Amino acid sequence: MSFNRREMLRLGAYGAAGAIISTAASSSVLPSLVLPTTPDPLAPLAPPPAAQVLTPSAPGGIDPQLFAKAKAALDAHRVYPRDSIGVVDFNRPSSEERFYVVNLLSGEVESHRVAHGRGSDPDHSGFVERFSNDFGSYASSNGAYLTGDYYNGKYGLSMKVRGLDMSNYNAEPRAIVIHNAWYAEDDMIPLHGKLGRSEGCFAMSRQSQYDVMRRLAGGRMIYAEKLA
Repeated sequence: MSFNRREMLRLGAYGAAGAIISTAASSSVLPSLVLPTTPDPLAPLAPPPAAQVLTPSAPGGIDPQLFAKAKAALDAHRVYPRDSIGVVDFNRPSSEERFYVVNLLSGEVESHRVAHGRGSDPDHSGFVERFSNDFGSYASSNGAYLTGDYYNGKYGLSMKVRGLDMSNYNAEPRAIVIHNAWYAEDDMIPLHGKLGRSEGCFAMSRQSQYDVMRRLAGGRMIYAEKLA
């Protein structure tokens, strides 16, 4: 078959148009076939989201920081009984209930008034001003304690405690104990606006003493502190 010049020119125009159509079709299809680029393995990673800081919580209105320190002391000293703990907040005045007995299983809290040592409050303001572990200081000591044996003493049935920290390791030889006292009864508050002072012991009303000893006997921990 032979073509004249006019037919050859017409076929060439069709071929050019087909090439244009083919190129346009390819350009519309190729982008969808492009593979995603691989990230540079040496590129710095995006910073992780900031960690959420949870505020420690505490039951029964106890200072959260104080309660957290008490629980940390329970672990640090490897105290075995973990059903109840005593927490004493010496930031509070003696007129307030500041000896907390916490049921660690249920979160239930009992609150009691407790006296502090006269060496810790020489002006008898009702507030703890200082702590001491020294003999003859008549001051309260801060730190973790373990409850010990019952005994009958000057104030009747009482309970020994043993200091676990450098700040209170003389508690037992200093005869720091849990006992009741007339100056720690609740009727001191309407009369004087505060409790009387002990010689460093955890002195309470008779009812509070019995409640506390019943809940914390048997080597349970008491944590007493005044946070700055």
